[in-house]
Amino acid sequence: MNIDVVGSVFFGVAVLHTFLTSQMLKLSHRFPRDSFRHGLFHLLGEIEVVFGFWAGVFFLYFALWDSPHAVIAYQESLNFTEPLFVFVIMVVAATRPVLFFAQNIIQSLSSSLQRIFRTPAQQTDLFVILSLGPLLGSLITEPAAMTVTALLIKNLAQSVSKKLLYALLAILFVNVSIGGALTPFAAPPILMVAKTWAWDFNFIFFNFGLRAMAAVFLNTFLFVIFFRREITGAFQSLNALTLNVEQKNKSVPAGIIVLHLAILLLIVLTAHHQSMFMGIFMFFLGITVATKKFQDQLRFRESLLVAFFLAGIIVFGAFQKWWLQPLLSSMTEGTLFFSSVALTAITDNAALTYLGSQVQNLSEASKYALVAGAITGGGLTVIANAPNAAGYSILAHLFPGRIISPLALLVAALPPTLVTIVMMYLI
Repeated sequence: MNIDVVGSVFFGVAVLHTFLTSQMLKLSHRFPRDSFRHGLFHLLGEIEVVFGFWAGVFFLYFALWDSPHAVIAYQESLNFTEPLFVFVIMVVAATRPVLFFAQNIIQSLSSSLQRIFRTPAQQTDLFVILSLGPLLGSLITEPAAMTVTALLIKNLAQSVSKKLLYALLAILFVNVSIGGALTPFAAPPILMVAKTWAWDFNFIFFNFGLRAMAAVFLNTFLFVIFFRREITGAFQSLNALTLNVEQKNKSVPAGIIVLHLAILLLIVLTAHHQSMFMGIFMFFLGITVATKKFQDQLRFRESLLVAFFLAGIIVFGAFQKWWLQPLLSSMTEGTLFFSSVALTAITDNAALTYLGSQVQNLSEASKYALVAGAITGGGLTVIANAPNAAGYSILAHLFPGRIISPLALLVAALPPTLVTIVMMYLI
């Protein structure tokens, strides 16, 4: 059997596995905690592990089918800059100085809105976090925006119902997926094609950005209005969080905040140069040792798991070319948009647009339809958009047993996705 077909089969198995992770976590609880079977099923129940695990199984098959040298050659032909960048940006964005700065900016804006419109604190805070946070992804990249936004939500959460949690996660994923569409360098699906198709800042902002901003604000507004009563009891306000004794002891001097923001900016500017941002990251680690008093524990585990997740997707990406390219090239513009929304849920939107950029003679309308569909569907599943894994990793502990149902997430993401479809394509 052709190795491309085998790669697609393994990829399909991995996608199916993502929908079974909650069952595997439940199954692990049937065995003693220190047993091998408990550890195995618990590992297979971690969604961040799924694609990396099946990539390893695939490499084993590849080595037996061809040779270990062929596996090494293929692995070395891949570009793992994006997973490394996501790891680095997640660790830096999750530090106390960066979060302290983001929290204060959002709190100031929220307080102003509360005074002007006389709106309740919790609802206003959540509205600003879920709209401004994702839109900042157009400046600091989507993985950083996802990390900061998810951590702020986690800090405010108190007693949140399962229904509200799924709706919250869905809004976060959808808004981050479209929130990076104001610039040509922040959203992976746009980044993959911007240079090839000569899409500059003006083109991206006026064709995607304005629609994306409208969709983000409308999605968040509808979410807050629909859950307004439940939000009051489920979250504390940013002001209450700031007045908390523990939070008071976590204040950070302005100089350290500026230094961390400068490091974050340098990493964003060198996002395509692995040796550069890794060197800056090494310098950052030294800074955290020197400023230990103003640091929390660095989030290495979550960041590494997310990077592992993305690396697994990259391994399988090249093997989807044989069926995706002919499919994309045969579609009309409208069909391409809606197919792109659906395919994104199972293929990762950046991989989808990259493969689309290899199709010859696509019309300008088809190019827009492909990319607009890819960012629109980026909230439907964890694998639909690369930064989703970061939000999943941070917020999973809010769900009972850390179990997040992919099907329930898909259902919860349908309403904001439909709103985004209207804003991105039908208007």
